Amino acid sequence: MDIQVGDTLQMKKPHPCGCKEWEVLRIGMDFRMRCKGCGREVMLPRAKAEKNVKKILPGPDRQAEASD
Repeated sequence: MDIQVGDTLQMKKPHPCGCKEWEVLRIGMDFRMRCKGCGREVMLPRAKAEKNVKKILPGPDRQAEASD
């Protein structure tokens, strides 16, 4: 999966606050992500995060690359 820092991930299941979208803050063996609804930050193992991703919405810097 091509996930970069700044991307928004739409997950299959919602966070307890009801939001399904997470902003990627750090990538590596673990992903650090921030909930777009309540602002909670969590660290998830890469395998679990990639398994639960429904859709990747590119961040603003990647959108600029695609339009060039």
